[in-house]
Amino acid sequence: MSVVTPVLMESSVESSAEVMRIEVGLLLEAIHQRYGYDFREYARETVERRIAQFLVDAHVPSLGELTSRVLREAPLFYQLVGYFSVNVTALFRDPFVYAALRRHVVPMLRTWPYIKVWDAGCATGEEVYSVAILLEEAGLYERSTIYATDISVSALETARAGIYPLDTVSRGSSNYLASDATASLSQYYHAQYDAAAIEPRLRRRITFAKHNLAMDASFGEMQLIVCRNVLIYFNRDLQDQVLEMFWDSLENGGFLCLGDKESLSFTSVADRFEVVDDNARIYKKRPMR
Repeated sequence: MSVVTPVLMESSVESSAEVMRIEVGLLLEAIHQRYGYDFREYARETVERRIAQFLVDAHVPSLGELTSRVLREAPLFYQLVGYFSVNVTALFRDPFVYAALRRHVVPMLRTWPYIKVWDAGCATGEEVYSVAILLEEAGLYERSTIYATDISVSALETARAGIYPLDTVSRGSSNYLASDATASLSQYYHAQYDAAAIEPRLRRRITFAKHNLAMDASFGEMQLIVCRNVLIYFNRDLQDQVLEMFWDSLENGGFLCLGDKESLSFTSVADRFEVVDDNARIYKKRPMR
């Protein structure tokens, strides 16, 4: 018995993992057929981890029950969607990226009579307001339109309101100064009690919209697309699909800014972009031949 037991335990663990894999696949397929959201190409380990957390938080005892309830209870489904959205963000997060945008991208944006920017996966909005501030300081904001999209409705509601905890904005001030800024972030928000609200003038040129990168259509004729630390949650096929959409959405000479753990190397579009700043993951679309 002492020899057989470990083998049986190992077999049981493998069986349990296989059952979970099947149940997660059934849940994702049910979501796709019932609501049209396609998470089937998301990185599976990430999906499983977030579903497991949702089961605990929502007090649902099993994946089988979750699948059954999600099919019948739309509010529960939309709660679950929020767990698939990536909300790791901050004002001027990774200041060196914004310094690189000031140095390499803003001068080229000046050459376009009208500027369109897509912040894909904008989460709760700190990133899109950071981009708006860059454009404001360059004197480009009034001839710009920013499309800020995310799959999470609740995240978009926070982004649209533009109200954040005061300590969040205070940390953003340090990032802002490190991004080669010459002013103070305080001119772009007003504080009251323990919260800070982004100035309304920075919200005027931003359009917030729900968008699923896995299946929704592209936005056309962009001069800049910012999508930072989103692709890492997709498998390689979906990464290539989204990057193809970004390439198709950019004008010739337009810029793509990815996250610090993301790269165009070894992707389907690698030869269609030139590297502008490898450290900041900024790329420029090559002219079509």
